[in-house]
Amino acid sequence: MIVYGKQVVFYILEKHPSIIEQVFLTKELDKKLFKKFMDLGVKIIRPDEQKAQSLARGGNHQGFLLDIGEFNFEDINEIKKKDFVVVLDGLTDVGNIGAIARTCYGLGAGGLIICGLKHFDMAPVVRTSSGTALDLPIALIQNSSDLANELKQVKFTLVGADASGYDVKSVEKNNGQKIALFLGSEGEGLSGKLLKKLDIKLSIKMENNFDSLNVSVAAGILIHSLK
Repeated sequence: MIVYGKQVVFYILEKHPSIIEQVFLTKELDKKLFKKFMDLGVKIIRPDEQKAQSLARGGNHQGFLLDIGEFNFEDINEIKKKDFVVVLDGLTDVGNIGAIARTCYGLGAGGLIICGLKHFDMAPVVRTSSGTALDLPIALIQNSSDLANELKQVKFTLVGADASGYDVKSVEKNNGQKIALFLGSEGEGLSGKLLKKLDIKLSIKMENNFDSLNVSVAAGILIHSLK
């Protein structure tokens, strides 16, 4: 799969050089940096701008693109062994998913579970997470309701974001229980069926008259408050 942009390319070059299959460079580099790419032992291609734009699908590649191996999703049974996981139910915006993955990695969540998406391209998530999605266990599951039941069976407390919930400011930090934080889609939130399965509903109360936060921002606040 193709990822692009200076930050994510340098992250992968530094942390995951073994997954790089091809390098695409549209800029001249200094000798020290170019040697790092040469040392990979893979093909280095100098595409013209039209080809680079095609590979990046019109995105801002900044002169750096990589062809990397396909993303390996984690087995859900491995993620169930973690103490704190985040579940995304029906989110479709890859920018939000990537930002949440980056937050999960930065704040030490044990894994991320993406639900309800039949055909999912991880390349933009890797890019928008600045590469950190490669270091986070991520599972892909179809049915969030069944997942909730499975997580309860292995002693997870199910926590979800909902406007009717308790103010997150009133919640104490994790006291040792296993927590699964459920976040709903950008427009609809969590389904009624899933809300009924939750043990705790939390909200982020606004100081000013405003209805909600971006889901990736809300995720950061909730993860930091709970973990």
